[in-house]
Amino acid sequence: MSWRDLRCGEPRGDHVGRTLTLAGWTGRRRDHGGLVFVDLRDHTGVTQLVINPERSAASAEIAKEIRNEFVLRATGELVARSPETVNPNMPTGDVELHVDELEIVSRSTPLPFQLDEDNVDEVLRLRNRWLDLRTERMQRNLRTRATVVAAIRRSMEEQDFVDVWTPGLTLGTPEGARDFLVPVRLQPGSFFALAQSPQLFKQALMIGGFDRYYQIATCWRDEDLRADRQFEFRQLDLELAFATRDDVLEVLERVVAASFESIGREPPELPFPRLSYGEAMLRYGSDKPDLRFELEIQDGTEVTRGSEFGVFAGASCVRFLVVPKAFSRGDLANLEEFAKEWGAKGLAYVVHDESGATRSPIAKYLSPAELEAFAGPPGSTTLFVADERPVVERVLGALRLHLGREQGLVDEEREAFHWILDFPLFQLDEDTGRWTFVHHPFTGPLEGHEDLIESDPASALSKHYDLIWNGWELGSGSIRIHRSDVQEQVFRAMGMGDEEAKAKFGWFLDALQMGAPPHGGFALGLDRFVALLAGEPNIREVIAFPKVSSGADPLTGAPARAPAEQLDELGIRAVVPEP
Repeated sequence: MSWRDLRCGEPRGDHVGRTLTLAGWTGRRRDHGGLVFVDLRDHTGVTQLVINPERSAASAEIAKEIRNEFVLRATGELVARSPETVNPNMPTGDVELHVDELEIVSRSTPLPFQLDEDNVDEVLRLRNRWLDLRTERMQRNLRTRATVVAAIRRSMEEQDFVDVWTPGLTLGTPEGARDFLVPVRLQPGSFFALAQSPQLFKQALMIGGFDRYYQIATCWRDEDLRADRQFEFRQLDLELAFATRDDVLEVLERVVAASFESIGREPPELPFPRLSYGEAMLRYGSDKPDLRFELEIQDGTEVTRGSEFGVFAGASCVRFLVVPKAFSRGDLANLEEFAKEWGAKGLAYVVHDESGATRSPIAKYLSPAELEAFAGPPGSTTLFVADERPVVERVLGALRLHLGREQGLVDEEREAFHWILDFPLFQLDEDTGRWTFVHHPFTGPLEGHEDLIESDPASALSKHYDLIWNGWELGSGSIRIHRSDVQEQVFRAMGMGDEEAKAKFGWFLDALQMGAPPHGGFALGLDRFVALLAGEPNIREVIAFPKVSSGADPLTGAPARAPAEQLDELGIRAVVPEP
């Protein structure tokens, strides 16, 4: 016995006259006075079944019971449709199967939603994910993901990388998020951490002589969920020994190009443009700028020193945008509210009318030099933010993106890939007042910045780089520290004493002292990358069984409380806060 000779989307005119067996799901059933038509569906497409009581009375009786999503197996003759019934919108639209034998293989209860229904509640979809996975959208997305992952693997192997699995159960390390902890029954009171990344393992592989490593790694981070974040996620993880930054970037660019080609899309032009972190923050107010539109931030700090407008004169940083529209007062009020939501105290402006005249409550306080510096073409508006530099960057960066979308400035047909380089090595933790890492504590300092690690952490730059696509960060990497003395300097700058460093990273510090080669790597977020390739708004649409924003799994009901006897066996007591 064979369940099927062809899949539902495969019958063609060349098969006419053959007796075929097809199997799949019922997409639609139509009864035309005894003559029953069924759209039989699988992931390849649809073939129309024709069930005629004059041809097969037994099949016609069975057909009376058929409902949507019943699984059927049908055998019959493939027949060419008459010219007036040909459906040019279907690859199988010029043929149909005239059924001789029909079997209901599996029945379905009434459906919580129809597969072609729009705007179905996401929790309902996830609670019935087995049904949702049959939709054309989910079939396309997950198969696109599989195609891309296969292309990535081929590209990595063509570039002489070795696929090495690394443990998920490990010792917790500071990587920017909370660890998921796993209790160990045989060692009460001891816990593994689920790996936030294979970071130290892949560096150990470099020290161990595996000079080109990769894996499609599963990682876990206990952080708040959002459209582009899950507790568990997958990434292309890679590391190279004896590699320069350019070597690492070239590997990723080839991977991106191969991924585009695998799904029939024109790959982006290589090599990708590069911007320093400092330049990106100055020009775009973001370390992941969307470069599909030209609206750039300009600096007005120097020209406003000594300004008669006190807000400018008293601010350490003054920057502005020239927007190609003469905004109304109502528009400006709305933009000011938006800016305040991002931390601005206000939003100064100068409107340049179509006639060339200026309209602004602050114009009378501005010198000719300031007015000249802030001038825009007729029909434009100059918007200012004056504050501390981080506030100015944050507000104008958000305002730039908002205006780009609202004013239709974004070129939606363009694919803008670029690299951001030379990030700061450290950032100040506002809660502790101590220096902490920007990328992770194993990132190497920029050449010539080693002496700044402890003497001037605020000025130290790093060999950290990010890959950006249309304003989305696809992943991060860096050239690593390969000397134990430099690694210890970084730990000290972060306020970590020798004993603490040894307790957390002793094994790795030992490894660095046994012939560690220069090395660097990258981690590309697969979920986000595939979501963007598929044109999806969030990564849940390219993951088979995702969690919702609360962290819950509507399908299984996880997470759930563990039985008391299991907690006792693990030596754990659960403390549940009062509601």
